[in-house]
Amino acid sequence: MEKTIKGKAFVLGNNVDTDQIIPAEHLVYSLTDSEEKKKYGHFAFSGVPSPQSGLPNGNVAFINGENYASEFNIIIGGANFGCGSSREHAPFALEIAGVKAIIAESYARIFFRNSVDGGFLLPYETPSKLSDKIKTGDELELHVDTNLLKDLTSGENFSLRPLGDILPIIEAGDIFKYARQSGMLE
Repeated sequence: MEKTIKGKAFVLGNNVDTDQIIPAEHLVYSLTDSEEKKKYGHFAFSGVPSPQSGLPNGNVAFINGENYASEFNIIIGGANFGCGSSREHAPFALEIAGVKAIIAESYARIFFRNSVDGGFLLPYETPSKLSDKIKTGDELELHVDTNLLKDLTSGENFSLRPLGDILPIIEAGDIFKYARQSGMLE
């Protein structure tokens, strides 16, 4: 796992639900077929309503054209990120799209657990509202060891809540790999 993540921000608001992250109509693709699973990345955030509704900076698309990977690899969210159904596909879709970390004020519990248990991405929490301070397209640098987010575009730094006990699970790759490494499973 990278200890420093550099990339572009994609900023969303509060209550981004799992149907916005990966709409149910796109859950028909295989999670194991290398070509089909790319569709999860391609359709990531395709359920975010359009122009006047919450897409950042004047309707910036998360995925361009027929791509499955996004130019944005750090998501900035508001409160209750990942609410809605208990869809394991949501953090998977974001990982396939190239997302390395989400930084939100709070998470829906099941989305948070799915992110950690699958080792898909880093679910950081911020003690302050960053969606008003960071803009979509800002160049960011996330330092995992110090829980520091730097907005290289604005020059501002933000302290994040430490990942704590979940970091070793994500570093291992998922909950089962962690359990094997720590001797809980054979």
